[in-house]
Amino acid sequence: MTPAAAGEPDGIPSPVAGDGTPAALTPAGGPASAVTPAGGPPPIEVRGLVKRYGALTAVAGVDLTVQTGDVYGYLGPNGAGKTTSLRMMLGLISPTEGEVRLFGRDPMQGIAALEGVAGFVEAPTFYPYLSARRNLELLAAFDGGDAGDRIEPALETVELTDRQRDRVGGFSHGMRQRLGIAAALLRAPRLLLLDEPATGLDPAGMRDMRLLIRQLASQGMTVLLSSHLLNEVEDVCNRVAIVRAGRIVYEGEISALKRGAGTRYRLETTDDERALAVCRAQPAVSDVSLDHGRISFVADEATAAELSQALVESGALIVAMAPQTVTLEDLFFSFTEGDGAAAAAGDRSLPAREATV
Repeated sequence: MTPAAAGEPDGIPSPVAGDGTPAALTPAGGPASAVTPAGGPPPIEVRGLVKRYGALTAVAGVDLTVQTGDVYGYLGPNGAGKTTSLRMMLGLISPTEGEVRLFGRDPMQGIAALEGVAGFVEAPTFYPYLSARRNLELLAAFDGGDAGDRIEPALETVELTDRQRDRVGGFSHGMRQRLGIAAALLRAPRLLLLDEPATGLDPAGMRDMRLLIRQLASQGMTVLLSSHLLNEVEDVCNRVAIVRAGRIVYEGEISALKRGAGTRYRLETTDDERALAVCRAQPAVSDVSLDHGRISFVADEATAAELSQALVESGALIVAMAPQTVTLEDLFFSFTEGDGAAAAAGDRSLPAREATV
């Protein structure tokens, strides 16, 4: 019998759900290793995933694959369908169309598909009047098996050992988020799904969450991280999917996305008007603008060298020209705002430079 069924006023949801929605549970005594067997099916495969609520389409045909060992960022503005997608991936709600496979199994077909899977959607929920440890003890008893033996290492991993006897009601938001991860770790998951784990955290809390995710990934765990905090994602993820209005407009490695975007340069000259005209006349130079006496443009290294010569020949002498580091934030906005996003929606593998032309 679960605590909620026993008449408690606030049921503790499974660590898989974390949003107050009942979720299927991992069978008792789940796997003790976070390593996915070599050659097995990928942790997550999603094909043609659609969710409609009447006339509203929240998710409009998502396809993605999370490979073993990925720290995978699922990115999009608020309302893009990220949380709805995660709920379908975990079997918390049924898709209108499409299918999900977790290690090759359909979460809508039974709890066996959630073996080795844990995480939380939106925010983990606990009994506020009980201690952190007591909450974990109840969850471990709920799961059964040897989950109780993992309480101490889980608390140590999330650095809550010294606060384990304190009531959760007195915890900060960041401590609750870390306790949510501890609850998920009771299942020794091979796949961890986290929905906005750093939202609402102060800078120190964001740093701690980033370090924790890195630590879990270094232990061989696959992580899918839904977020709109792009700096955090860029720092911990190796692959991303960018979603806009329920559709994925890019999926791939962050490094490949940056390589395809070209390099942004800042240019100062003795004649900015003439330099602007020269920049805009070069077919391989894109996204040219003038702001506070500095020209900005995107080009590859060879094109920048040719542009330097053209500027000198035009009489617009170069005072300074320096490459700027492209950020995931720059690329994100190129896919999710304006005409570039609409163009990218037709081919999710387009590099950001092409998407903004």
